Amino acid sequence: KLFSLGAGDRQLIQTPLNDTLPVTFKSVALLFQQLGIQNVLSLFCAVLTEHKVLFHSSSYQRLGEACRALEALMFPLKYSYPYIPILPSRLLEVLSSPTPFIIGVHSMFQNEIQDLPDVIIADLDGGTIKIPECIHLSLLPEPLLHQTQSTLSLVLHPDLEIADNAFPPPRTAPSNLKLLDKEVRAVFLRLFAQLFQGYRSCLQLIRIHSEPVIHFHKTAFLGQRGLIENDFLTKVLDGMAFAGFVSERGPPYRACDLFDELVALDFESIKEEEASSTKLQKHIRELSEQLYRNENPNPHMAFQKVPRPSEGSHLRVHQVPFPLLNDEKVEKMFQEGVAKHSITPASTRPERKCVVPAGPPVVSIMGKCGSVFNSARRLEVVKSCISFIFDNKTLETEKTLPAALRALKGKAARQCLTEELSVHVQQNRAILDHQQFDYIVRMMNCALQVSCLIVSDSYIRIGCHCKTLTAFLP
Repeated sequence: KLFSLGAGDRQLIQTPLNDTLPVTFKSVALLFQQLGIQNVLSLFCAVLTEHKVLFHSSSYQRLGEACRALEALMFPLKYSYPYIPILPSRLLEVLSSPTPFIIGVHSMFQNEIQDLPDVIIADLDGGTIKIPECIHLSLLPEPLLHQTQSTLSLVLHPDLEIADNAFPPPRTAPSNLKLLDKEVRAVFLRLFAQLFQGYRSCLQLIRIHSEPVIHFHKTAFLGQRGLIENDFLTKVLDGMAFAGFVSERGPPYRACDLFDELVALDFESIKEEEASSTKLQKHIRELSEQLYRNENPNPHMAFQKVPRPSEGSHLRVHQVPFPLLNDEKVEKMFQEGVAKHSITPASTRPERKCVVPAGPPVVSIMGKCGSVFNSARRLEVVKSCISFIFDNKTLETEKTLPAALRALKGKAARQCLTEELSVHVQQNRAILDHQQFDYIVRMMNCALQVSCLIVSDSYIRIGCHCKTLTAFLP
């Protein structure tokens, strides 16, 4: 839409191609320039795990852009708690509310916000963040955290990769802030695609109600990816933002966007891009171009003309007062405009719906060697605990039993439990006393409880070996 205010200007308003994708202009790139990679990632994790985040700056514009940038980084999730880019001074008591929030406050009130015990405070002017000691901040699971940091460093500091070369190649022109903004957002889009990959295979559509109900099988999703004990992803899946994500993106037939295409990619192709910086940069550049095109659908019309006031204009003494508006004339023009627009049809883009691509099934982002549940140390804990039980070493059993019960949440540890019990049955060991039998039952019960929620091979194995308990009965 082109319009003029009558002062020789030329104003332009462009709506994005896709309304679901957030519009950021340069705000995300500016936030990383002000706080740095590590601090922004900490704020990103804090918002996803529903902590309170407070920005303060001497610039109101910086406050608004920082809040908008942090909210945009959450896409495809939507922030569902109080969001106040500029908090008025009379409402500072809102900072003591128990709900999470994203709020911006002018630095003149810095003394009033220093004593907040459960609020993460980010100083946009100084480039620092303050995390209170009482807050345990859950971070992204490895190796995603390291990969995200490396990719952001590759995008924001491209000269770092060739800084130690004796004969560095000729420098290329750095991306402008608007393109850099989209490249950073592309990194976070890839991050969410890796975090939520295969989520559609864990959706259950229940049609027994008048309206279909979509349920997300969280335990199956975490169990098949080997992330049951991961604190960060568990909090994200339990949050209100993910609940809105499931209800909005769960239907199998709806309008799709860039995230739906990205999360449906083969996981092997993403791993190949992570191994090659050239392929990774190419994919990020392609995603950033799509994001930029979404915000600038008509680049040839992007020319705007806003005349600047002359120097010293604000110092003029004989200023002509701005005339008061006539209520009757304003109302008449308003009614004429409404009547004119009611005749012409609204020029809206039709919403194109399609079948949402399911993508690959749930796979482990940690890899077989990196899974916390397949580690030899955890399997050794289960074996040691069973040995202590059969050797009637009560003190050692009490020490190792809690760790063994936690390890039984993993598939490999449950399989190890069944194999160890089978070995002791074949050895025809002595009859257990009541205390030893109670320890075995607790471990079996823990394994069965997890197996009832996660459909896996260990459920069948443990069910078959339940008969072996009779061999240990007094």
